[in-house]
Amino acid sequence: MAASREAAPNERNTVAEEVRAEMVANVWKVVVSQGDSVEEGDTLVILESMKMEIPVVTESAGTVSELKVGEGDVVQEGDVIAVIT
Repeated sequence: MAASREAAPNERNTVAEEVRAEMVANVWKVVVSQGDSVEEGDTLVILESMKMEIPVVTESAGTVSELKVGEGDVVQEGDVIAVIT
């Protein structure tokens, strides 16, 4: 799993899960779209680093309220990949 999670309050006073990159990598494939419902353990994106494919999964169920990356993007350690509410 190549992402860290950080809880952030949103405007409805609920907790959002920010899925962040844990390493520098290329976004190889985006599996979800903004507005999609996801369950705990669902793959959001697949990163590629040093010729390895690394799935980034969510640790909570909810809706993809923000998708901050696209295929071909380069993410740095700590960059937000998606927000789940």
